[in-house]
Amino acid sequence: MSFAPLVEPAAELSVDEVRRYSRHLIIPDVGMAGQKRLKNSKVLVIGAGGLGSPALLYLAAAGVGTIGIVEFDEVDESNLQRQVIHTQSDIGRPKAESARDKINGINPLIDVVLHQERLDNDNVFDVFRGYDLIVDGTDNFATRYMVNDAAYFLQIPYVWGSIYRFDGQASVFWPHATTEDGASADAPCYRCLYPEPPPPGMVPSCAEGGVLGVLPASIGAIQGTEAIKLLTGIGDPLVGKLMIYDALEMEYRKLKVRKDPNCALCGENPTVTGLIDYDVFCGAVSTEAADAAAGSTISVKQLEEMLGEREKGERDFVLIDVREPNEAEINHIPGAVLVPKGEFLNGNALGTLGELGAGSGDKPVVLHCKTGVRSAEVLAILKGAGYSDAVHVGGGVAAWVSQIDPAQPAY
Repeated sequence: MSFAPLVEPAAELSVDEVRRYSRHLIIPDVGMAGQKRLKNSKVLVIGAGGLGSPALLYLAAAGVGTIGIVEFDEVDESNLQRQVIHTQSDIGRPKAESARDKINGINPLIDVVLHQERLDNDNVFDVFRGYDLIVDGTDNFATRYMVNDAAYFLQIPYVWGSIYRFDGQASVFWPHATTEDGASADAPCYRCLYPEPPPPGMVPSCAEGGVLGVLPASIGAIQGTEAIKLLTGIGDPLVGKLMIYDALEMEYRKLKVRKDPNCALCGENPTVTGLIDYDVFCGAVSTEAADAAAGSTISVKQLEEMLGEREKGERDFVLIDVREPNEAEINHIPGAVLVPKGEFLNGNALGTLGELGAGSGDKPVVLHCKTGVRSAEVLAILKGAGYSDAVHVGGGVAAWVSQIDPAQPAY
């Protein structure tokens, strides 16, 4: 399916620009007109992380005239394994500023606009306005739904990508798209593909599940390619299509995604007519977990005191680490016994707890994970199984390393 170019051509290219973009200019499909369109384009990239890194670098090198960067985070050492726009010397710097400097180093002929703020319902429309295209490099469902909805209301195409471990996906969501002859493309939005977010805790983030360092290069490059195609009006973009990439099998698949007539946003009788509370819609933890954690959450400082008392023989409890074995190899809370969350889900963990003497009334269970999300979910399971005195550690091992034992590595 062909679409008209998103952007009108700039008046001219300078001599320096002709030299720089000569390999584009000699491609008949791009040519002088296409490069002028890129020069006149304004693209907003959300996130200067794994996906944002290759997308930003290639869009800048390609000559997109104005690139906006939405990013509020700082560069951490754990980012460098995949976020190739940052370097060792950038650790501790704002990611947006680090990315801007690399872009300026690649192409000083373009403008970089920084939005160093967290996107939310109060600012998303103001940030998006004036851009021709949105490239989304976020890694959480609440932001994805918000970006999709805001882009829909502003009628801006939304280039989406997602990565997890060895797998990646990419698509273009543009319900207002029309073909070159002016007919409606009947294209879907993100909600047509994913009407509801997955249950809390079902899909770990990259911070908890991991991601192969080179995977973002593949998906981010696809996002950059789709952006250039839309801006210049060339090729057949991923509008109404989902690209799925399996790095282990080195396999690409492309599936059709149809517009859902019952879509809550772009369907025939929409129920989403404005921005909603996306944190509530997606839910960081389930209602059951939140209820279980209420009044049954301790801090790492409290845990440190409890461990000291246990060492003196003044109290006893079972400390359970519900992370995966490979996570426990990175860092740990001393004295914790590893029982992954999956063992609680299939019921096997209850036998393990019995062998450890837990649940006898004088030996309560204390749970921890990386940040407190998975341990809250397990806490709900234990409460339902009668472990009324079980508690979990808010902030998990991440808080332990940060506040108690900074000599251990974080991840």
